[in-house]
Amino acid sequence: MRRLLALVVMLGVVAWLVWVFAWPYGPQQERFVEIPSGTTTRALAEQLHGSGIIASPLGLEVLRLAGGRSLKAGEYRFDHPAKVTEIYARLVRGDVYTVALTIPEGANLFDVAARVESAGLGTHAAFLHAAQTDTRFATRFDPRATSLEGFLFPATYRFSRHVTPDDMLRTMVRRFGLEAAALGLAGTDPAVGQAQNQAPDSLHRLLTLASLVERETPIPAERPLVASVFFNRLARNMPLETDPTVIYAALLRGQYRGTIYQSDLHFDSPYNTYRYAGLPPGPICNPGAVSLAAVLHPAQTDYLYFVAAGSDPLGHSRFAATLAEHARNVAAYRAARHSVGSPPQ
Repeated sequence: MRRLLALVVMLGVVAWLVWVFAWPYGPQQERFVEIPSGTTTRALAEQLHGSGIIASPLGLEVLRLAGGRSLKAGEYRFDHPAKVTEIYARLVRGDVYTVALTIPEGANLFDVAARVESAGLGTHAAFLHAAQTDTRFATRFDPRATSLEGFLFPATYRFSRHVTPDDMLRTMVRRFGLEAAALGLAGTDPAVGQAQNQAPDSLHRLLTLASLVERETPIPAERPLVASVFFNRLARNMPLETDPTVIYAALLRGQYRGTIYQSDLHFDSPYNTYRYAGLPPGPICNPGAVSLAAVLHPAQTDYLYFVAAGSDPLGHSRFAATLAEHARNVAAYRAARHSVGSPPQ
């Protein structure tokens, strides 16, 4: 009788061990658990057990004692039954739940705010307000910064679901600082275009120029050429007359209609480079490393005009040193658009 009882007890213990350690346990649907920093192993195990993630707190505590590894705090996502060993491994790795947010090169604050909202990381309005009014993250690079436009470096970021606009902005600006420093840009006043006898330019000026270059052509190899056009026009006090600045002026006043109208070209805004010579007051987008490098090392040309690749059906920009040559490029561009059935512009 005692042997039978011992056998039953032993089988019960084995069954319990299998249930705790080898049998998948947990929710069938998505469930999030936030583990605060400083949580003890016992409290963590109780929390996971209470949330229906593990069958018994003891299982996780045993693994923690046997493994001797620290368990990471953060928010975890559970969406299927799993063995406690798998849960333990995730906690050791710090496999916390994050949301990917990709900022493409040339995105402006309005674009970034839309992506933040689409990713479920906050509202468009809250992010945009913070990016347009809170300049403290950028002023160490540029005391003249009136917003964070230009400083939100294009990259893929991973944030927790509870991230704040400030947290996201701080992370993006920090990445800008690292990338700009690698190029020799951040915190310096590098001499740009010395071969063209140009004076040293401030980071504010360079970042603004890089944003124009970024928006004018999607082709990396053309960016030093576009930069040379802008530098040459600035040296001659010629208006830059670049459409992306007109679009940005319309965005700022909430009146961009998806295309540029004649009235937009005459609108009185310091960003309207058809009305005002020189650079706009600040960046019009967030340029990537290639465009930043292009303004640090522009091509040496005598170009003063170009037809941008973005609107050319043949997929490349057309550069010219004279107005007559530019007129021929415009005619060729219009002919190309007509050949592919696009309306002339």
